[in-house]
Amino acid sequence: MRVHHLNCGTMRPLGGKLLDGQPGHLRRGTMICHCLLIETDDGLVLVDTGIGSDDIRDPKTSLTKEFLLAANPILDARETAAQQVVGLGYKIEDVRHIIPTHLDLDHAGGLRDFPDATVHVYAEELQVAQAQATAKDRSRFRKVQWAHARFESYQTSGEDWFGFEAVRDLKGLPSEILIVPLRGHTAGHAGVAVDIGDKWLLHGGDSYFFHGEMDPAHPHCPPLLTLFQKIVETERAPRLRNQDRLRDLARDQSGRVELFCAHDPAELARYR
Repeated sequence: MRVHHLNCGTMRPLGGKLLDGQPGHLRRGTMICHCLLIETDDGLVLVDTGIGSDDIRDPKTSLTKEFLLAANPILDARETAAQQVVGLGYKIEDVRHIIPTHLDLDHAGGLRDFPDATVHVYAEELQVAQAQATAKDRSRFRKVQWAHARFESYQTSGEDWFGFEAVRDLKGLPSEILIVPLRGHTAGHAGVAVDIGDKWLLHGGDSYFFHGEMDPAHPHCPPLLTLFQKIVETERAPRLRNQDRLRDLARDQSGRVELFCAHDPAELARYR
């Protein structure tokens, strides 16, 4: 299967080196929305959707004041998954399936751009997002982004995949695409693994935010990004435990599995 790596939303929060690890403190940092577009024999599959067209047209309704202030998204329509899909020569209708790693507003914003696609999520993620039980949930999960969506939901149990319990039988999708439970950032957070023949790609979503966190010998992360992960996490112990497991995977399966997260521009640059 051919895989395209897309940036579907650039964000420029304050923090400089303390946020993205690059030189300079008195500047805005850079974060991106790393999404995948996968070509299969039965149409296209998106992994995450980033910031969508309606988010850009009406950000005050679709997003939140807190997100707009803290993340400072560029809101460039050319970065939407929809425009990039068309730019690659496809039609919107060619996107048959979408697998968001979770339903946070910067991952699910483009769902409305593909109204006919089936959206695959863990059942607990969907339940929490729909319940809107806390102010934090209402801020991160924006119903307006996915009220239209046709969901297929799954339990987290499944077959073994490099020590993780992965769901391989995603309805309508080939067995080369599976979801992996990575609870912590949200209750139903998932990684998405794709078998491209000679190796696996694992989109880790927001299970971590900085490539240095996956260094098996000396894991490290800029301090503001470390603080941000603690602020937005749902459960700390599972999040940290899954980071440990991902580090072990990166070390033990080097060459067989390539791992990347959703927001690190350095990791996206490997595929550009």
